[in-house]
Amino acid sequence: QVQLVESGGGLVQPGGSLRLSCAASGFIFRTYLMSWYRQAPGKEREWVARITSSGGVRTYADSVKGRFTISRDNAKSTVYLQMNSLKPEDTAVYYCNVLVGYNRWGQGTQVTVSS
Repeated sequence: QVQLVESGGGLVQPGGSLRLSCAASGFIFRTYLMSWYRQAPGKEREWVARITSSGGVRTYADSVKGRFTISRDNAKSTVYLQMNSLKPEDTAVYYCNVLVGYNRWGQGTQVTVSS
């Protein structure tokens, strides 16, 4: 019963900020690398960020580097994505991901950046 539940999406103006959360259950969260992906309508799903199990190494796609920060709270089994300086091209459904046997995905949370 691996489960990922994203939340925190919404409508924000360009230049604004948003923090996404992904609540995980059904696996030993603290031992797994976690990732964020996003997908806009008609586009391929793209990788956004990943964080190692203890949070020691964080890696980002070039498109979000310097603007987004991935973090995790292993005590809460939750991974976060802090998004700053948002651009219209950041508009997408954002998904939490973990490889537990095979790739697992949440239901996604919509982020819309528009004035």
